[in-house]
Amino acid sequence: MPSTVIEVRRSYETAEEIAIIDAVHEALVVAFRIPEKDKHIRLIVHEPHRFATPPDLSHADRATMVTIDCFAGRSADAKRRLYAEIVRRLEVHGIPADHVTIVVRDLELGFEVEV
Repeated sequence: MPSTVIEVRRSYETAEEIAIIDAVHEALVVAFRIPEKDKHIRLIVHEPHRFATPPDLSHADRATMVTIDCFAGRSADAKRRLYAEIVRRLEVHGIPADHVTIVVRDLELGFEVEV
């Protein structure tokens, strides 16, 4: 069950926000093979002055950061597929590939669970 946060530095229409969330979720379903109903995604809109970007971005207002917390164990290939799927799907919504930053954080279980 990945938990995902999408951070943007501009406001979008409600339908666009839903489409961006859905695009990232669909990428997770395809690349990580999670169930479609496993949807834990938040979208946070920052004021531009609170979201610094590299100065060479052509459309800094389109800068997007996707952070995914998930249990450890997915292969490097699965993560590469995820990155490619997210970028491809966000490009459809006008977010250039070089404006997307993706961070996948693998979480280790620090305790044992008795069943």
